[in-house]
Amino acid sequence: MAVAITKAPRMSRMRRQELFYGLLFASPWLAGFLLWTVFPVLSSLYYSFTRYDLLRPPVFIGLTNYTNLLTDEDFFLVIKNTLWWVVLSAPTGVASAFLMAVLLNTKIFARSAFRAVFFFPSIVPVIVVSSVWAFVLNIQYGAINATLRAFELPTIPFLSNPAYAKPPLLLINTWMQGGAMVIFLATLQDVPRELYDAATIDGASSWARFWNITIPMCSPVILFNMVMAFIGGFQNFALPWLLTQGGPNRATEFFSIFLYRNAFQYLRMGKASALAWILFLVIVVFTVTLFRSSARWVYYRSE
Repeated sequence: MAVAITKAPRMSRMRRQELFYGLLFASPWLAGFLLWTVFPVLSSLYYSFTRYDLLRPPVFIGLTNYTNLLTDEDFFLVIKNTLWWVVLSAPTGVASAFLMAVLLNTKIFARSAFRAVFFFPSIVPVIVVSSVWAFVLNIQYGAINATLRAFELPTIPFLSNPAYAKPPLLLINTWMQGGAMVIFLATLQDVPRELYDAATIDGASSWARFWNITIPMCSPVILFNMVMAFIGGFQNFALPWLLTQGGPNRATEFFSIFLYRNAFQYLRMGKASALAWILFLVIVVFTVTLFRSSARWVYYRSE
């Protein structure tokens, strides 16, 4: 029995004209995307299999850059520092943003002013933030240590002792969660008021309403902010670089700083490209794992 094959209808002259003009108007963006995104990404993939120092042509060496990392002690130190940062900074950042949003969603005095104050750190350039905190945390003339000396207490070497270097960065990251806070605030205002009224009539306490209504209704946005926090945590560069430059004694040498050093200080572009692709794969694995585990705790409303 013969099967009739239907040909796809040909595009009319007007449709071809519309497609041509559409591509023509989009061509500046398409050219920029191909030139500044697709080409660098594919180039970095090629360079990750080469020995390349920007001064001489790249030499293909296969998987050597990747296998060398398996015996690189610095690489494992950086992985340890980065995992410490991601595991702590992402949950604490999201939790602080959510709690700030819950607080600012209640009827308190000067609520608009407090919202502006809480949001302000997230829009200040990171160079300004790092300069202010470097002054506050300085062991000689910083505000915290000056107060400790005034009470004849021992000073704390926040940025010069490896044991104390990471917690201040965690504190600053928690403080700079204004963007996530605004997203949570918009989500909280969309939670149906009837759910709270019904729970109150049933005798539910404030904690019960928060745990059984507020958190489940905000769980999709919690997932979104958690994914963004994990991705940002793996790419963390500006704040630790400006405050400590990876020190003291490489205590804050995170993955992005290690990648930057290899690329622009040591000119090991092949190794840096391999590090970039490893970072990409790690982020993909963490993101997929987070999405797969979210089915047990994320609640999606049906309209």
